[in-house]
Amino acid sequence: MWISSLRVKHDCVIGNRCREFFVTTVGMPFNVFVEKGTTFSPQIQTLQGKEENIKRFLEDLKRDKRVTSLEREGNSVFFIERRKEKIPATFYHRKILFVKPVFVDTDGVEHWEIASWEKPILADFILDLQKEFESVKVAKIQQTKLTDITFGHLAPKLSEHQKRAVNLAFENGFYEWPKRTNLHKLAKKMGLSVPTYREHLKRAEEKLMPDLMRSIE
Repeated sequence: MWISSLRVKHDCVIGNRCREFFVTTVGMPFNVFVEKGTTFSPQIQTLQGKEENIKRFLEDLKRDKRVTSLEREGNSVFFIERRKEKIPATFYHRKILFVKPVFVDTDGVEHWEIASWEKPILADFILDLQKEFESVKVAKIQQTKLTDITFGHLAPKLSEHQKRAVNLAFENGFYEWPKRTNLHKLAKKMGLSVPTYREHLKRAEEKLMPDLMRSIE
């Protein structure tokens, strides 16, 4: 199996809003198809960030005429992006797999990890993207073992406080070594006492850890 990590930035209904409203998302496209020159891209996105920013993001998304069939549950949304112009989804190939959900950062950059059992298919797909879009960077393309490819849950069942707590910890380097922050600073950012913040973070880690451990077994 061949695997590649990409950094993609383009005119996107999600990426543009992540940059504008300082929100990140984790999502996955499903069954992308092209009909009469229009690309239809069904997807689920789970938003992370300050609650007021997420609210503004979603309100703005609802007004976008390129977005149809929008459904929301908490900070997760399903919708179909419909575009006449070419977008990365236009070039999807049935022999290419997304082996991790797509992460979109606050700069609007999409972080992809894709794989194929045929290296030429993967290489041609990347080349097509680079011809069409200016900002497509290849972090790696290499052969890998099947055991290195894992699938996690797209949207773990965390409460809003748990999502915010673990996202804040990740963004501020709490899980790096050496740590770039501590519980006192994170609790202050979230406007909570240290014991309350610690409890939210602990509960989130308890829910996320089983999938993480299965992925490295």
